[in-house]
Amino acid sequence: MDRHAHVVVIGGTSGIGLATALSSIQANNHTTIVGRDSAKLSDALSKLGEMAHGETADASDRSAMDSLYARLSPIDHLIIAASGGAGAGPFGSIAAEDVRRGFEAKFWVQFNAAQAALPRLNRDGSITFITAASSRFANPGTSGLAAINGAIERLVPTLARELAPIRVNAISPGVIDTPWWSDKPTNMFEQQARKAPLGRAGQPNEVAEAALFLARNKFITGVVLDVDGGLHLT
Repeated sequence: MDRHAHVVVIGGTSGIGLATALSSIQANNHTTIVGRDSAKLSDALSKLGEMAHGETADASDRSAMDSLYARLSPIDHLIIAASGGAGAGPFGSIAAEDVRRGFEAKFWVQFNAAQAALPRLNRDGSITFITAASSRFANPGTSGLAAINGAIERLVPTLARELAPIRVNAISPGVIDTPWWSDKPTNMFEQQARKAPLGRAGQPNEVAEAALFLARNKFITGVVLDVDGGLHLT
């Protein structure tokens, strides 16, 4: 990645997004984080320091994203870490509305954020989606999450061809120690973490390093990179 590239992180106020923004700043990039919650945004900026810039915007609102990108242009690398927790549960009992909410909170947000950025994205830049290992892990009780994250991942190879020379990739994290697990039982987090061959949860900075690698490497496109401690092998 060229020094002082402009990196925009959608969902950059916590977890993987915040860690990615920090890694970007440490690499001397001009870094903008975007989040819906102004209080969370202020807290994140206090952690990132004066080199970070922040914007409050709802990535599900296309007009808001058009206005946002117009202010931020030009953009070199877009990393989309926005997520949502809805969509998990046994297939026989999960409410279809929960899965719809999961799609609205993650798939459609990431789709919208990427599409709206295209007119402002440098031709030698990149888009990196953040999905999840549920797309391929085949874990009972995660069919909704698999559908949501799988839908994002299936965009990647097609967009890599259609949008070239813009590079399009995705990161598929496994069990990562982030606030996403805060409303889940502690034993669930620990059990899922131990399923991976490396036998532990990942850290947000480990995913962030992978995201920055994909943005930096100018000869990688159309890739879904597993950062899951080997969870996809089980």
